[in-house]
Amino acid sequence: MRQDMEGGATVEFGYRLTAADFREALWARARRSSAGRVQTFLAPLISLVAVVATLVFTGTRLTVGIITLVLGAAVISWGVVRRTRAMAHGMADFMEPYGQTRMVADDHGAALTGEQASSTVEWTVFREYLETPRIFVLLGNDRAVAFAVLPKRGARDGADVERLRAILDRNLKRR
Repeated sequence: MRQDMEGGATVEFGYRLTAADFREALWARARRSSAGRVQTFLAPLISLVAVVATLVFTGTRLTVGIITLVLGAAVISWGVVRRTRAMAHGMADFMEPYGQTRMVADDHGAALTGEQASSTVEWTVFREYLETPRIFVLLGNDRAVAFAVLPKRGARDGADVERLRAILDRNLKRR
């Protein structure tokens, strides 16, 4: 563990973001945040309601209606999965210029240095974070569209994961 200039703990991770990281982050966001639930489940729900309304108002037979609903639900679910995969691949492609990334975090924010790009972000850009067994997902506040993925595999050891979790707990709301 290192100390930053004002005496607080810093933690360093090294990783290369993948589409699988973003896919996990998007599904975690969909399950745990209201914005994610709306984005993931509202369109399928509206589509199913439209199918039911169409079946009711056209006087379709019950068996045809049930088959249509089951097939409709399957197609809509497949579409949600495909859209999530496409978004994850798009995010991974966007982050590709970073390549192997070094992230150093302290109580002020995080500095990311990649092979061809770098950035610094303060924690105030984010409102909250959530955690899965493999990643931390940082979610933006009302003033900024922000979304960040920090893979735990980038830590040198479990103590670094604990230090990052402590930094996040001090600066963001845990969801």
